[in-house]
Order: sequence, then structure tokens, then C-alpha cells
Amino acid sequence: MLTAKQHELIRFIQVRLEETGISPSFEEMKEALDLKSKSGVHRLISALEERGFIRRLPNRARALEVLKQPEDVLSVPKAAPRAANDPVSLARAPAKQAPRPANDVVDIPLHGRIAAGAPIEAFEEHSSLPVPAALLGPGEHYALEVSGDSMIEAGIFDGDFALVRRTDTARDGEIVVALVDNEEATLKYLHRDAGMVRLDPANASYDPQVYEPHRVQVQGKLAGLLRRYH
Repeated sequence: MLTAKQHELIRFIQVRLEETGISPSFEEMKEALDLKSKSGVHRLISALEERGFIRRLPNRARALEVLKQPEDVLSVPKAAPRAANDPVSLARAPAKQAPRPANDVVDIPLHGRIAAGAPIEAFEEHSSLPVPAALLGPGEHYALEVSGDSMIEAGIFDGDFALVRRTDTARDGEIVVALVDNEEATLKYLHRDAGMVRLDPANASYDPQVYEPHRVQVQGKLAGLLRRYH
């Protein structure tokens, strides 16, 4: 026998699949069922999966398939009035500015390599990189492939992909993408010191880079990292 929340969840998933062809995100399910955290959604999905009502499709984002339904889910009259917070009503309501699904995958622009050593030529956009949306917060993002080892003490290694939130401001101590003289880009800790801008490495083998403020433009702040293992 399913609990009331399990009934609500499978009902919500089925309606969303019928109307959009895409299963709802964990964030959407959390809000629809008025749960406090996505861990509650995970528990409900695991319980439904164990009982054979749904299954997760491997290697696909937001991929849930309804295998069977409780009888009362099938017999809900379409014309019945819904409460404002009913999961089915929420599924059919006009779409609002919803948060990016936390378990989805999004493509963000992938620029060229960025130095984690001496600055290199400014990057150019040439492709995209699929990234789990859970790694990204609000705002516009892009990715850069890291070149060099000057940030290894911050856990940033050659060949990593830096996920960067686009912004032109940053606080002291934050890791930023800094554009120097409009032609060279580097990934460093930002500090302002005695009227100058200092870009600090995270490797004792490298010296800080010090510039007059007008020579340095913040292009973004580090939001996350992706690493490929070969």
C-alpha cells in the first residue's frame, strides 16, 4: 500500500509526462508536494521504485518512467475541481519562471584554455560543455579549460574545467577570471592592495602578479570544477 505522499508523487509525475513528455525535476517535485528538502523526494522515488511503480532510466537526465499506477490514480475525474496546491493543478498551471532543475544537465559555453600560471591570450568561445545544473547557481555561466599548475593548492589542476559565473565584480579573496590589458586571461585569487590589484596564485612556486587597477577586468568568479579521469 502506498502512502499519501507516494500517491501524490506518482500522480504528479504521470501528469507531467503526459503533458510535456519530460519527468519533473527533483526541485519541482519537492515544491509540488510541499516537502522541505529534496532528500524527501529521493526517499519517495526509491520507495516507488522498490514497489515497481516507477523506474529510473540510466544515463539520462530527468528520466523517470511510470510502470504502473494505483487504481485511484487512474480514476481521477478530469473535470474535478482542484485545490490551488494540488500537484496535478501545479503540473497544469501556466509555467512560471521556474528554477533550473537541480538534476538536469545544461550546456554552457566552453571557451578556450585559461592560464593557471602566466596569463595567456584571451579566450574565445568555440563550443559548449554539458554540466549538471546542480553545480551551477543563479546567473549566467561559462566554462574554461585550465592550463598550468599555479592553482593546485586550491585544488585546481591542469586540464580541469573551471565553471565560471559571469560577473564584473568580486570581493577580495575570491577566485576570479581576470582579463589583463584586454588580451590576457588568468585564473587567480583577487586582492586589492595599496591602490593596486594583486592576482595571487595558489602555488608557492609562483609569484603574485600586481597591476594598476585600470589594466585588470574581472570577467567572472569561480563557481565549480569539472574533472575528467582517463
